[in-house]
Amino acid sequence: MPYQKLALSSVLFVAALALPLAAQQPAPGVAPQPTPAAAPVPPAAAPAPPADVDEAFIHKQFGEEFSLVPNSTPYVRDIDGDGIDDLVILARSRKPLLDAAEHSYRVVDPYYTFYGYGDPKLTATFGSEELMEKNLVVLVIHGSGPQAWCSETPKAKFVIINLPLKRIMVKRLQLRKKQVNAIFAVEADASAGDSVVFWDGKQYKYQPIGTGGEDSP
Repeated sequence: MPYQKLALSSVLFVAALALPLAAQQPAPGVAPQPTPAAAPVPPAAAPAPPADVDEAFIHKQFGEEFSLVPNSTPYVRDIDGDGIDDLVILARSRKPLLDAAEHSYRVVDPYYTFYGYGDPKLTATFGSEELMEKNLVVLVIHGSGPQAWCSETPKAKFVIINLPLKRIMVKRLQLRKKQVNAIFAVEADASAGDSVVFWDGKQYKYQPIGTGGEDSP
């Protein structure tokens, strides 16, 4: 009898070991299902590239009355001192006031304001008759948020009229005890700048180079 009990116990022990193994085997005729792979984590979205400064961009921001000057250089700098990049570019317009309300920009005339005539509605008719300078304007977009100057809702937009110039440059200006980015108007090809326009915290101001309280750049 002890021998029979021992044999029965051995059979039960082997059967107990076989049950988990049998549970792991696929049923006959059923293909084993592959373990699903973990879904790949999509990469973080890259920031949108800045908009191209072309005719379409200018028309979107300022309207159909504006066109780019051939070979005009777009300058991306912080002009208003808020730490966000702004855009400055030279363009032409025969009617700069026409779309001001539609496209939410301000027409300003710091040149004639400096000489005592402060109303752009009047001075817009004063422009130079010289062919190269005729209808030249400076477009400025104050940037807003991560997209800066190409934001759908920029902080502010300006059209600067009547500056005597053939081209512009944007570079540092020593303004009293600090340096700011400013717009230099170049009237002659050999000049480094004959006048400068800068943001004083509230508005754009004109200054001939080497005059007034500002130091020469």
